Order: sequence, then C-alpha cells, then structure tokens
Amino acid sequence: MNFRKVVLFAAPICLIACDAPERVADECLAANLVIHNTTIYTADDDNWTAEAAASKDGLIVYVGNNQGAEIYMCGDAQVLDMDGKYVYAGLTDGHQHLARMGTREMTVDLGGLGSLAETVEVIRAWADDVPDGQWVLGSGWIERDWSDEKRFLNKHDVDLFTENKPLYIPRSDNSSALANSAALALAGITRDTPDPFGGAFERDENGEPTGYLVGEAMAIFEPLLPTGDDLVFLKESIEKGMDWNVKHGWTAIHDSAQFDRDTAMIKELHADGKLKHRIFASANIRFRDEWLSAGPYDSGDNMFQLAAIKLYIDGTLGSRSAALLRNYDDADHAGFISFEREDLYPTMVDALRAGFQIQTHAIGDKANRLILDWYEQALNEVPVRERGRAEPRWRMEHAQLMDPADFPRFKEIGILPSMQPSHAIGDLHYAEERVGLERLKGAYAWRTMIDHGNIVIGGTDAPAERGDPRIEFYAAVARMDLNGFSTVGWNPDLAVSREEALKMFTVWPAYGAFQEDIKGMVKPGYLADFTIFDKDIMTIPVEEIPGVENQMTIVGGKIVFKK
Repeated sequence: MNFRKVVLFAAPICLIACDAPERVADECLAANLVIHNTTIYTADDDNWTAEAAASKDGLIVYVGNNQGAEIYMCGDAQVLDMDGKYVYAGLTDGHQHLARMGTREMTVDLGGLGSLAETVEVIRAWADDVPDGQWVLGSGWIERDWSDEKRFLNKHDVDLFTENKPLYIPRSDNSSALANSAALALAGITRDTPDPFGGAFERDENGEPTGYLVGEAMAIFEPLLPTGDDLVFLKESIEKGMDWNVKHGWTAIHDSAQFDRDTAMIKELHADGKLKHRIFASANIRFRDEWLSAGPYDSGDNMFQLAAIKLYIDGTLGSRSAALLRNYDDADHAGFISFEREDLYPTMVDALRAGFQIQTHAIGDKANRLILDWYEQALNEVPVRERGRAEPRWRMEHAQLMDPADFPRFKEIGILPSMQPSHAIGDLHYAEERVGLERLKGAYAWRTMIDHGNIVIGGTDAPAERGDPRIEFYAAVARMDLNGFSTVGWNPDLAVSREEALKMFTVWPAYGAFQEDIKGMVKPGYLADFTIFDKDIMTIPVEEIPGVENQMTIVGGKIVFKK
C-alpha cells in the first residue's frame, strides 16, 4: 500500500460527487481515508464506476476520478493506492445466522465431506477428544454430497463411539439434526413420545426413534445444549463469526432469528467497540412478545439494529419438510406446516402497529402461497395511519419453490424476496428427485423475481451454506455448481446479470433494511464501507469468480480486515 500525508488546512468537505476540483496551492480538503488508482463499482446507477473515493468521519465525501481525489490526500488522511485491486460498495449478507457461524468454527465442521463413511470418521475423531459426559457438537453434514450412501445420519452411525457422550449435530440446513442414544435419553425421547406439531422423530420399522430429528423435534434438545447458557462460548462464537465475515468481505449482515441472549451479547460487544461489521437483526419468533412490547432497537450509529421479527412456516426440501401444494415426487407426502395461521397472523397484525418488519421462512410452494395470503390480509387489515412504519417492507426468506401464479403477487402486495443463490448449487443436485422438472421452473428463480419488478435481497443462509460472497455471486450469475456442472433442470435462463448480482449484495439488502439512504452504494453522504478484491468480478471469466481473494474490508472508513 502507498500511504501519503500532507499538511492539513481547513476547507469545506465536498458533499456531492466531484470531478477534479481546480487545485489551489496549499489547499487541502479534510478526509480520513482516500482510495485511488482503481476501479470502484459503486452500485449507483447514476455513477456506476469511479477511480477514487474519500471519506471523513465514516462518511463518503468524494467519489470521482484520481485527479479530483488529490485535494484530499493531505493532513492526516490515510491514502491507499489500490493499483491492481478492485473496489466494490461494501457487501452485505442479507440472511445469515451470526452466532451459529462462529459455533461452526468452534465445533466439528462436517461441510464439504465426500462420503457418509468419511463424515462418521470425522465425528469419531472429534468425539475422541470430548470427555465422557460432555456434548459432541457440530454442524454442516449433508447427504446430497456423499458418494457412498445418500441417506440421513442416524444414531447407529455414532452410538458405538459416543456411548457416554450425548451428541447433537444439525444437518446443514438446520431444519433437521442427528441425536445419538445418549442425547435421546437425556431428552426423554422413547418410542412412545409423540411427534411434536411441525416436526417428527424418524422411526425404524419397530417404531423406535432413529436419532434423526426433523423440524420442531429439534427444539426439545436446545435447552439441554451447553451453547445456550455459556456466555463465554456465545461471545467467542459471535466474535469468530464476525472474523469470518470481514475476512471474506462482508461489511454488514442481516442476522436472522436472533435469540435474546445473542442480542444482549451483541449490545455488550457494541458498547465495548468490538463490532467489526454492521448488523441488521430479526428476533426469533420465541421472543416476539417481548419485542412487540419494547419496539424496534437502534444503536444510533448504524452499527446494530433489531427491527424485524422472524417467523417460520415450513422446513426444507432436503429434509422433505418443505410444505408443497402436492406430494413430493420421491415421497408419499407433501411436507408439513410448522405453524398454523392462528400462530402467526396475530403477530403480523401486531408487528404492523409496532413498526416491525416481518421476515418469514418459506421454502415450499404451499408455504409461500399461505404466507402471501396472510401478509396480504394483514396489510389490508391495518391501514397506513395505524402502522408504526408506513412502508413495512415485509420479506419472504428463501422463497425457493414458487407456483408460477404467485410470482406477480410479491410486487402487487409489496413483499421482498430474500433469496440465497448458493442454495441452487447444492439443492439442484437432488431437487429434481424431490419435485420434478416442471416444478423446478419456479425454483431458485431470482431472474423471474427481478423480471416481475422485485428487488431480490441476496444472502447466504450461513452456516447452512459456507457464507462466502464469492460463491454467492458466482451462483447468481453462473447458475452452475462450483465444478461448472449444470443440467436442463437448473434452468440457466434464470441466472442474473453481474450488475444485478452486485445489487443483490449491496443496495438491495440496504433497501430491505430501510437503509438505502445511507448504505449500499459508494456515494457522497453514504457510509464509507468497501470490499476490495484482487480481481474484477464484473469482467473476469465466470469460472474464475470463486477463486478471487479478498484483500481488504473497510467499515465506516476503518480497515477491519487486511490480507
């Protein structure tokens, strides 16, 4: 990097986009940071690229050419020569689970393994170091990637080496999980235990629980896990999650379904000046009453907001728990609904009056239709004058499988689709088996959503997926897996342009968080957030996108990660 300092003289800050101002001898316009000698992709349609930018006190004061930036290269300004690097408006992950991201880094990570046998062996090696009586924890296993047996894990795979150690490991989608016999015993689960509403205990031919848990059956185990009450563990999880995020280029995230302890810890970290990136959060459905009573939270400095409530309606395609309009092609059922209308609709009405955004997990075509129906009814029931926020910008999280008749309704009702491109990389290896080619025309349909006039909030759903912006951008524009594989069922015509993909992770999530007037673009008056890669993802061959490297992440004009 090239750093340069020049004597500071008082001068007004340039608050509009400036071309090169005429340089007056010894004149200096105050700035804390200057980036120059690069291509900046601003995500601003009125000024899509620039050569340089400057910021002061966390806000952008100049966007333009290199010559115009020279007047800011003085005083105490930190000047970064970005020759050979490419700068983007700070990237935002529009759907993530921050604490679980960090937990993935602290427990056994089973993502990316090639076989069931290898997965079991990795669990065995990890469990060997866990003392008797303590929990074996992990995440990330996914049978779709295995070359030997593509089946769900069960207790018989792990009981032999975890006899005295309870084990609980969610599948990558966190909509199902593996529990061993010791964990089932701790939870009091037997063959006589009924399935909870919105969930199921998989059972063998004799009716005995196999240890594979689906949906709300997982909730029974959560109070037993050590991660819940261990605040030291929680703090480390959140910090490690933030470390992962800024290392990979995220300057902000939308943290989905925060527990109350997560919120309290993030507030504590913020008070200590330890938040590395911005957080827009939704509260988990379990804490809806407390938040509806208290109202939205805002830290006041654009670092942390909780202004949404997360609801759920179904599970996932992978676990066959997504709610469909007709049966799965590979099962004699159509999934199930996790919550009934009477469980969710009153919360929607109350949220409108309290000024909360509603975000609802909806995967299957039946689930999406039901939520669209209930959203529309609630928005019609509460007039604008009675709302806490006139434009609530309610969201559909995932919107993975849609009946074609429902696509236009998003724009008509004013609902924002919040979608994760990487889901298509993995899911489409088995989605045809689940729902068939005809229904896949409405699956992972970012292009269709945009063509109907919607903005699409891009996210990762990490740790269900890796949480890597390079993979998400690639998935959105290539609509192929990381090996370049695609088939007719992947519907390549539903890919998006690179410009649209950049907006999915910059200005569009800013809009989805009511922040489009302050973030999401490189523009004077906006927050000085930048992601800096070593290659130009807007022009390089598409297959090279996953291999670019993040060089620097800047939040509020401060470097929070440097390679």
